[in-house]
Amino acid sequence: MVVTESSMANDEAVLSSFGYRQELRRSLGSFSLYAVAFSVISITTGITLNYGFAIGNFGPAGIWTWRVVGAGQLMVALIIAELGTRIPLAGCVYQWTARLLHSGYGWFVGFIGLGAAAIAIAGITLLATAPFTATLLGWNTNNPRLILLLAYVLLLLPVVINIISVRLAARINNMAVFTEILGMVGFGVALFVAWATREHSRGIHRSLSYLTHTGTVTPPWYGFALAGLIGIFTIVGFECAANASEEANNTRLTVPRAVILSVVTAVLLGFIALVGFTIALPDAHAPDPISTVAFWFGTFWTKVFLVLVITSIFALTVVVTGAAARVVYAMARDNMLPFSPALRKVSRQTRTPVVAMAVILLITAAFVQYGYLAGGSASGAFGALIGATSIIAYMTYLMIVISYAVRRKQFDAVPGQFSLGRWAQPVVAIALGWVLVALGVVTLPQVFRKADYVSGAVIALAALWYLAALRGRLARGEAGTDLITDEVDRPCESSSL
Repeated sequence: MVVTESSMANDEAVLSSFGYRQELRRSLGSFSLYAVAFSVISITTGITLNYGFAIGNFGPAGIWTWRVVGAGQLMVALIIAELGTRIPLAGCVYQWTARLLHSGYGWFVGFIGLGAAAIAIAGITLLATAPFTATLLGWNTNNPRLILLLAYVLLLLPVVINIISVRLAARINNMAVFTEILGMVGFGVALFVAWATREHSRGIHRSLSYLTHTGTVTPPWYGFALAGLIGIFTIVGFECAANASEEANNTRLTVPRAVILSVVTAVLLGFIALVGFTIALPDAHAPDPISTVAFWFGTFWTKVFLVLVITSIFALTVVVTGAAARVVYAMARDNMLPFSPALRKVSRQTRTPVVAMAVILLITAAFVQYGYLAGGSASGAFGALIGATSIIAYMTYLMIVISYAVRRKQFDAVPGQFSLGRWAQPVVAIALGWVLVALGVVTLPQVFRKADYVSGAVIALAALWYLAALRGRLARGEAGTDLITDEVDRPCESSSL
């Protein structure tokens, strides 16, 4: 996409119409925005972390939950795409809900969304990036203190990268698109071919009907619901493309395109990978993507696979760290946080919110420590951190969908840009029903009880600050933002999605 002075001026005029001046550097094009959303979804991370849980609860047929989740999340993505067009601001989940309903409502959405990002970074680093890196280097993965130290180092690197430059972070995310495809999809296809051509020599005798075999969890619907975590945890975070709106070029065109295409391609490519890894399983009782690659292709290709996996997961932490810092920056800009004047500062050299980055580092380090103390079992760090990430993420989606449903008829679409039009009402209905179902799946099972407590603590902390200080600030007009109206001046391009 060609970036012209006119389009850049238009983006800055849009930002000005919402009462803000351009502080962050606009340097992200169409592919970079898509890479942000696709990297955050990260089919590599989701499948690697949750594959065993899904197959263990519903057998090989558990992979079909991926398509169900994908359909539901596409409805949410359509709503987010329109909101990204209508309100193209950093800290999007806070900005959308604050401007649609109330700044206090937006505070809760923004804060719990920030909690989801911090918990996700901590859980992924402690449970995936650190142990996989140790495995690749031949270190002792059974040494919890070593894994903890490595996790702290891997938390620091994304912060440093984001402070240096948004362009550097974008290059890493762009590369991750290819490592995701080569890693999970490429190896998934290779495994399918290996099964089709070498199954007898490897002692694997099965047909495609194997993909419909269910597990022993009773009742079956419960096993199916638990297996859904593989998609429920993975197909999230696509709103991060919208979170980068103030750093994007032609933002009202590129953001909705990135959001929708990232979900569609992740669902399609992820399912291809799942089919390949599942049909080639050497042991259905101990499903593990890394072990499957090792069984079919040996040590060398297992290391190649690990490199691709680690690169993809690390890129996810880079983009989520940057996105979380933008939420802090956006809320501090509206005086919604403690120490807002410091948190909204942007470096003159790098034009990145350095203080906000440092705060994210401290928060994620605290959650890593909590996960370390909770232990690594299904009822420990996995249940607490991965489960809490899903709970809080879907609570955020629920509150976004509600605010959109309440105000959708009261604001105009941007002329010439993405709009659901007459499809808005059925999309909202399906999205609302789906998010409620997903929340039930990740809150009710006993295995996620610690996750419920972590999620409750995040909400309680948000309520404490609101009651102690923020409510007074809002009442005095010292914080918050204005509700959106259809009279807002909206410069826009003539292109459409």
